[in-house]
Amino acid sequence: QVQLVESGGGLVQAGGSLRLSCAASGRTFSAYAMGWFRQAPGKEREFVAAIIWSADITSYADSVKGRFTISRDNAKNTVHLQMNSLKPEDTAVYYCAAAMGPPILYSATYDYWGQGTQVTVSA
Repeated sequence: QVQLVESGGGLVQAGGSLRLSCAASGRTFSAYAMGWFRQAPGKEREFVAAIIWSADITSYADSVKGRFTISRDNAKNTVHLQMNSLKPEDTAVYYCAAAMGPPILYSATYDYWGQGTQVTVSA
């Protein structure tokens, strides 16, 4: 089983930046991909970004392309989400998740989830 620990959420003004981190741990780490999803009040949980671990292949939602960057640190089994040029519409609870296989754009694919971290962007 994979355990995920998130950090880095907070309150920022529009145009600011935050860096989220998600550390994966367990007896063995064999996740196919790690991803970030977000959920705002009254909204469905939506895909933000994901990375296929071994291949270092990334995917992004159209709404965050050019602003967010997902990356991995193999030594620490950690995935990061660098969020720049934040907008009020980015406000949501952000969840880190691990998938054991494809496809990576759907929340149902992911078997393990972090606790969620609040990101609030003020206008």
